[in-house]
Amino acid sequence: MDDQQLLPSRAEMRREHLLEVARALFITHGFHQTGMAQISAASGIKMGQIYRDFASKEEIIASICERDVADWLEEEVLAAAVKVGDIPAVRDWLDRFLRSDEPVEQCRLMSEIVAESGRSIRIAELNRTVDLRVRDSLAAALAAIAPESEVGGEREALVDFILALGLGIMMRRTFDPNLKVDPLFGYVSAIVDQRIEALSA
Repeated sequence: MDDQQLLPSRAEMRREHLLEVARALFITHGFHQTGMAQISAASGIKMGQIYRDFASKEEIIASICERDVADWLEEEVLAAAVKVGDIPAVRDWLDRFLRSDEPVEQCRLMSEIVAESGRSIRIAELNRTVDLRVRDSLAAALAAIAPESEVGGEREALVDFILALGLGIMMRRTFDPNLKVDPLFGYVSAIVDQRIEALSA
C-alpha cells in the first residue's frame, strides 16, 4: 500500500474538521443551543455541503459518538488479549475502563447525549447501540478473567454495577470538574476485584 492510499481524502478531512468544530460547540453550548448555521459559520463549511455529508444534527452527534466510543473502548485491543488468553492485558483494559478519567469536556458531552435520549429517537437508538457494545466488551473481559462469573447471572450483575458506577462518576464530574477520580477508582477497582475473587473461589 503506497502513501497516497494512507492519506485521508479531502472529503474525509472536511468531515473530520466539521465533527471537531461541532463537538466543541456542543460541549460549550449544548445540543439545543447549537444550530446547523452556527456549525457552518464556525467550521467555514457551507450549509449545503454539511447536509450532503450529514442528513441532520442528530447524524453529526451520532458520528461524533461513534468515533469517540471506538477510540475509548479499544475493542480490538480487548479482543486480541482475550483471543490469546492474555489475562494481564485484559485486566489492564478493565482497569483503564474502570478509571473514569476522561477529560471533563468528554463527560459534559456524554451527559448531553444521555439527556438527549429522552427527546430524540435517533439519539436513544444510538445510546442503546453504544450500551450494547460496552456491555459486550465488559462481559468478554469478565468472562476471560473469571469464567465462573456466568453462574447465576453474576457476570451480568457485575457489568450493570460497573456501568452504573461509571455513569454516576461521569455525571459527578460534570457537576464538579475538580472531583478527585483516583480515590473513586480505588474503591471501584477493589469492589470489582472482591467480586471476581468471590466468583473464582
